[in-house]
Amino acid sequence: MIFIDGMGIGKKDHINNPFFKYQFKTFIKHFNEIPSLKNSILKNKNAIIFPTDPLMGIEGLPLSGTGQTSIFCGVNASKIIGKHFGPYPYSTLIPIIEEKNIFKYYLNKGEKVSFANAYPKIFFEYIKSGEKRLSVTSLSCLLSGMKLKNVTDVRKARALTAEIDNSRWNEKLGYNLPVIKPQTAARRLLRLSNKNKFTLYEFFLTDHLGHGRILDEFDKVMYLLDNFLFTILNKFDYKNNTLLICSDHGNLEDTSIKTHTLNPAITIAGGKNAFAIADNIKHLYDIKGTITKFCK
Repeated sequence: MIFIDGMGIGKKDHINNPFFKYQFKTFIKHFNEIPSLKNSILKNKNAIIFPTDPLMGIEGLPLSGTGQTSIFCGVNASKIIGKHFGPYPYSTLIPIIEEKNIFKYYLNKGEKVSFANAYPKIFFEYIKSGEKRLSVTSLSCLLSGMKLKNVTDVRKARALTAEIDNSRWNEKLGYNLPVIKPQTAARRLLRLSNKNKFTLYEFFLTDHLGHGRILDEFDKVMYLLDNFLFTILNKFDYKNNTLLICSDHGNLEDTSIKTHTLNPAITIAGGKNAFAIADNIKHLYDIKGTITKFCK
């Protein structure tokens, strides 16, 4: 499973929709076109792109805390608290995350799971300081007793950094890691996933792009993500494995604004039971239950 923060299906707009502006080859090469609001379902013989509802019956712009809780725990988190909330999960959702997160589900069945993202030293210092503002994925791991990966795991090719190629760890945090190609990162993730029943990788720079926080890195981030996903879809074992790429809300697909959008989130299912999976996912809270139903 690859979770991409803030990636929706938007208008066919070559100025404000980066997927059209940059001619995102992951979509063009694998599905012959880029998904848009007028053509939101695209298929090939192995995979399908389809829209998923991030609003879940609640008014207002969808937000990450409730959206991600809904995805990874299989509940309508926005309905539970009566609003969309983020970027971190609402306090009353934390017991639900502890009990119902997808890592916990597979661990309780005795299966091997992995969160492929590594965290830098500053993050572990943040946790030790007593701070509790953590993402749903981080909380899911920690509350399930999983050990988070660190820089040693990156160096030994057992994990990926959140920006795919390691470069931001070097530039922003003072590390001296080898900068890898997105194709190399994709192959690494596929190798890691072959060792587990369930593997998750999370990419969040898309949401930063949509909010206009790292405009100077737009070209680079789009290049990294496109080549990473393109390689994943090229090299994936569709016969024996299942791939799900999903997001929590729209944002990046409309750069004319710096907020989240009301657009449907992009979801891609590939491999075993891909089309049945697509038929079973309508809302964010359908994702966990559908994965566990078809990936037993």
